[in-house]
Amino acid sequence: MTERMILAAGNQNKIDELEKKRKNKMTERIIFATGNQNKMKEIREILSDCGIEVLSMKEAGMEADVVEDGAAFEENARIKAEYIARLAPQDIVLADDSGLEIDYLNKEPGIYSARYLGEDTSYEIKNQALLYRMTGVEKERRTARFVCAIAAALPDGEVFTSRGTVEGYIGWKPSGANGFGYDPIFYVDEYGCSTAELTMEQKNAFSHRGNALRAVKEELKRRGYIN
Repeated sequence: MTERMILAAGNQNKIDELEKKRKNKMTERIIFATGNQNKMKEIREILSDCGIEVLSMKEAGMEADVVEDGAAFEENARIKAEYIARLAPQDIVLADDSGLEIDYLNKEPGIYSARYLGEDTSYEIKNQALLYRMTGVEKERRTARFVCAIAAALPDGEVFTSRGTVEGYIGWKPSGANGFGYDPIFYVDEYGCSTAELTMEQKNAFSHRGNALRAVKEELKRRGYIN
Protein backbone atom coordinates (compact mmCIF):
# COMPACT_ATOMS: atom_id res chain seq x y z
CA MET A 1 0.00 0.00 0.00
CA THR A 2 1.42 3.38 -1.00
CA GLU A 3 1.85 6.30 1.40
CA ARG A 4 -0.99 8.16 -0.38
CA MET A 5 -3.33 5.20 0.06
CA ILE A 6 -2.43 4.94 3.76
CA LEU A 7 -3.19 8.64 4.25
CA ALA A 8 -6.52 8.30 2.41
CA ALA A 9 -7.49 5.31 4.54
CA GLY A 10 -6.50 7.23 7.67
CA ASN A 11 -8.62 10.21 6.67
CA GLN A 12 -11.62 7.97 5.97
CA ASN A 13 -11.20 6.34 9.38
CA LYS A 14 -11.24 9.79 11.00
CA ILE A 15 -14.40 10.70 9.07
CA ASP A 16 -16.05 7.43 10.12
CA GLU A 17 -15.08 8.03 13.73
CA LEU A 18 -16.48 11.57 13.71
CA GLU A 19 -19.72 10.29 12.19
CA LYS A 20 -19.92 7.59 14.85
CA LYS A 21 -19.41 10.16 17.60
CA ARG A 22 -22.07 12.41 16.10
CA LYS A 23 -24.59 9.59 16.02
CA ASN A 24 -23.75 8.61 19.58
CA LYS A 25 -24.83 12.11 20.63
CA MET A 26 -28.39 11.53 19.42
CA THR A 27 -30.81 13.43 21.61
CA GLU A 28 -33.18 11.40 23.75
CA ARG A 29 -36.18 13.71 23.43
CA ILE A 30 -38.31 15.56 20.96
CA ILE A 31 -40.23 18.45 22.48
CA PHE A 32 -43.22 19.62 20.49
CA ALA A 33 -44.02 23.23 21.30
CA THR A 34 -47.72 22.85 22.01
CA GLY A 35 -50.05 22.29 24.91
CA ASN A 36 -52.81 20.98 22.66
CA GLN A 37 -53.41 17.35 23.60
CA ASN A 38 -55.39 16.69 20.41
CA LYS A 39 -52.32 17.65 18.39
CA MET A 40 -50.10 15.51 20.61
CA LYS A 41 -52.20 12.40 19.88
CA GLU A 42 -51.63 12.83 16.16
CA ILE A 43 -47.94 13.69 16.62
CA ARG A 44 -47.23 10.66 18.83
CA GLU A 45 -49.01 8.36 16.40
CA ILE A 46 -46.78 9.47 13.51
CA LEU A 47 -43.53 9.53 15.52
CA SER A 48 -44.24 6.33 17.45
CA ASP A 49 -41.59 4.30 15.61
CA CYS A 50 -38.73 6.80 15.97
CA GLY A 51 -37.25 5.28 19.11
CA ILE A 52 -37.26 8.61 20.92
CA GLU A 53 -39.40 10.15 23.64
CA VAL A 54 -41.92 12.72 22.37
CA LEU A 55 -43.10 15.30 24.89
CA SER A 56 -45.31 18.37 24.89
CA MET A 57 -43.94 21.52 26.52
CA LYS A 58 -46.04 20.88 29.61
CA GLU A 59 -44.77 17.32 29.90
CA ALA A 60 -41.22 18.66 29.60
CA GLY A 61 -41.92 21.07 32.47
CA MET A 62 -41.72 24.14 30.26
CA GLU A 63 -43.88 27.22 29.95
CA ALA A 64 -43.56 29.96 27.36
CA ASP A 65 -45.76 32.65 25.91
CA VAL A 66 -44.37 33.13 22.42
CA VAL A 67 -45.52 36.06 20.30
CA GLU A 68 -46.19 34.67 16.81
CA ASP A 69 -45.98 37.82 14.71
CA GLY A 70 -44.76 36.34 11.44
CA ALA A 71 -46.44 36.94 8.10
CA ALA A 72 -46.53 33.27 7.07
CA PHE A 73 -47.08 29.86 8.65
CA GLU A 74 -43.36 29.01 8.31
CA GLU A 75 -42.28 32.22 10.02
CA ASN A 76 -44.52 31.63 13.03
CA ALA A 77 -43.41 28.00 13.36
CA ARG A 78 -39.75 29.05 13.22
CA ILE A 79 -40.23 31.83 15.80
CA LYS A 80 -41.76 29.34 18.22
CA ALA A 81 -39.21 26.58 17.62
CA GLU A 82 -36.20 28.88 18.04
CA TYR A 83 -37.62 30.39 21.23
CA ILE A 84 -38.25 27.01 22.88
CA ALA A 85 -34.91 25.65 21.65
CA ARG A 86 -33.14 28.28 23.74
CA LEU A 87 -34.80 26.73 26.79
CA ALA A 88 -33.93 23.16 25.74
CA PRO A 89 -30.69 23.33 23.72
CA GLN A 90 -29.97 19.59 23.97
CA ASP A 91 -33.33 18.52 22.57
CA ILE A 92 -34.94 18.50 19.16
CA VAL A 93 -37.69 21.12 19.28
CA LEU A 94 -40.57 21.00 16.85
CA ALA A 95 -43.17 23.74 16.50
CA ASP A 96 -46.01 24.17 14.09
CA ASP A 97 -48.29 26.85 12.81
CA SER A 98 -51.39 25.68 11.03
CA GLY A 99 -54.65 27.02 9.82
CA LEU A 100 -57.54 26.96 7.41
CA GLU A 101 -57.51 28.85 4.12
CA ILE A 102 -60.88 29.45 2.43
CA ASP A 103 -60.51 30.68 -1.13
CA TYR A 104 -63.91 32.45 -1.25
CA LEU A 105 -62.88 34.47 1.84
CA ASN A 106 -59.50 35.50 0.37
CA LYS A 107 -57.78 32.67 2.28
CA GLU A 108 -59.19 33.70 5.65
CA PRO A 109 -58.76 32.87 8.45
CA GLY A 110 -55.25 31.76 7.41
CA ILE A 111 -52.46 32.48 9.87
CA TYR A 112 -55.05 33.98 12.19
CA SER A 113 -57.05 30.73 12.41
CA ALA A 114 -56.42 30.23 16.13
CA ARG A 115 -57.19 33.88 16.87
CA TYR A 116 -60.16 34.25 14.52
CA LEU A 117 -62.94 36.09 16.42
CA GLY A 118 -60.68 36.03 19.49
CA GLU A 119 -58.46 33.34 21.03
CA ASP A 120 -61.05 32.54 23.72
CA THR A 121 -63.89 32.11 21.24
CA SER A 122 -65.00 28.48 20.92
CA TYR A 123 -64.53 26.68 17.62
CA GLU A 124 -68.24 25.97 17.57
CA ILE A 125 -68.83 29.73 17.27
CA LYS A 126 -65.95 30.19 14.80
CA ASN A 127 -67.28 27.42 12.58
CA GLN A 128 -70.80 28.79 12.63
CA ALA A 129 -69.50 32.26 11.74
CA LEU A 130 -67.60 30.92 8.72
CA LEU A 131 -70.61 28.91 7.56
CA TYR A 132 -72.75 32.04 7.81
CA ARG A 133 -70.28 33.97 5.65
CA MET A 134 -70.49 31.17 3.08
CA THR A 135 -74.28 31.18 2.90
CA GLY A 136 -75.50 30.58 -0.64
CA VAL A 137 -72.03 29.83 -2.05
CA GLU A 138 -72.03 26.82 -4.38
CA LYS A 139 -69.65 23.92 -3.83
CA GLU A 140 -67.31 24.88 -6.69
CA ARG A 141 -66.49 28.12 -4.87
CA ARG A 142 -66.20 26.60 -1.39
CA THR A 143 -62.67 25.26 -1.97
CA ALA A 144 -60.38 25.35 1.05
CA ARG A 145 -57.28 23.75 2.48
CA PHE A 146 -55.66 23.00 5.77
CA VAL A 147 -52.04 24.19 5.91
CA CYS A 148 -49.40 23.18 8.42
CA ALA A 149 -45.80 24.37 8.60
CA ILE A 150 -43.46 22.64 11.05
CA ALA A 151 -40.09 24.03 12.09
CA ALA A 152 -37.43 21.79 13.59
CA ALA A 153 -34.73 23.38 15.77
CA LEU A 154 -31.82 20.99 16.20
CA PRO A 155 -29.18 20.73 18.96
CA ASP A 156 -26.50 21.83 16.48
CA GLY A 157 -28.31 25.15 16.01
CA GLU A 158 -29.76 24.45 12.58
CA VAL A 159 -33.44 25.02 11.82
CA PHE A 160 -35.43 23.67 8.88
CA THR A 161 -39.10 23.83 7.97
CA SER A 162 -41.60 21.66 6.15
CA ARG A 163 -45.10 22.40 4.84
CA GLY A 164 -48.04 20.05 4.42
CA THR A 165 -51.46 20.76 2.94
CA VAL A 166 -54.71 18.92 2.35
CA GLU A 167 -57.32 20.16 -0.13
CA GLY A 168 -61.04 20.07 0.50
CA TYR A 169 -64.07 22.30 0.75
CA ILE A 170 -66.28 23.94 3.35
CA GLY A 171 -69.47 22.00 4.02
CA TRP A 172 -72.89 23.38 4.82
CA LYS A 173 -73.06 22.22 8.43
CA PRO A 174 -70.69 20.91 11.11
CA SER A 175 -70.46 17.14 11.27
CA GLY A 176 -68.45 14.62 13.29
CA ALA A 177 -66.93 14.43 16.73
CA ASN A 178 -63.52 12.83 16.12
CA GLY A 179 -61.64 15.98 15.20
CA PHE A 180 -61.08 19.40 16.68
CA GLY A 181 -60.85 23.01 15.55
CA TYR A 182 -62.24 23.49 12.04
CA ASP A 183 -62.46 19.74 11.32
CA PRO A 184 -66.29 19.58 11.55
CA ILE A 185 -66.78 21.99 8.61
CA PHE A 186 -63.88 20.83 6.41
CA TYR A 187 -64.91 18.10 3.96
CA VAL A 188 -62.82 15.91 1.66
CA ASP A 189 -64.23 14.36 -1.51
CA GLU A 190 -62.13 11.21 -1.15
CA TYR A 191 -64.08 10.17 1.93
CA GLY A 192 -67.28 12.13 1.32
CA CYS A 193 -67.34 13.44 4.87
CA SER A 194 -65.76 15.98 7.20
CA THR A 195 -62.35 15.37 8.72
CA ALA A 196 -64.09 15.22 12.11
CA GLU A 197 -65.82 12.04 10.93
CA LEU A 198 -62.58 10.22 10.11
CA THR A 199 -60.74 7.84 12.40
CA MET A 200 -57.34 8.91 13.72
CA GLU A 201 -55.68 6.43 11.35
CA GLN A 202 -57.53 7.80 8.31
CA LYS A 203 -56.79 11.39 9.22
CA ASN A 204 -53.10 10.79 9.93
CA ALA A 205 -52.71 9.12 6.52
CA PHE A 206 -53.30 12.38 4.63
CA SER A 207 -53.68 15.29 7.08
CA HIS A 208 -51.78 18.54 6.62
CA ARG A 209 -49.96 18.06 9.92
CA GLY A 210 -49.30 14.43 9.09
CA ASN A 211 -47.80 15.34 5.70
CA ALA A 212 -45.55 18.01 7.22
CA LEU A 213 -44.52 15.81 10.14
CA ARG A 214 -43.62 12.86 7.93
CA ALA A 215 -41.34 15.14 5.89
CA VAL A 216 -39.68 16.35 9.11
CA LYS A 217 -39.33 12.75 10.28
CA GLU A 218 -37.52 11.75 7.07
CA GLU A 219 -35.16 14.72 7.33
CA LEU A 220 -34.34 13.87 10.96
CA LYS A 221 -33.57 10.31 9.85
CA ARG A 222 -31.35 11.57 7.06
CA ARG A 223 -29.41 13.69 9.54
CA GLY A 224 -29.01 10.76 11.92
CA TYR A 225 -31.07 12.11 14.81
CA ILE A 226 -33.69 9.36 14.86
CA ASN A 227 -33.93 5.75 13.71
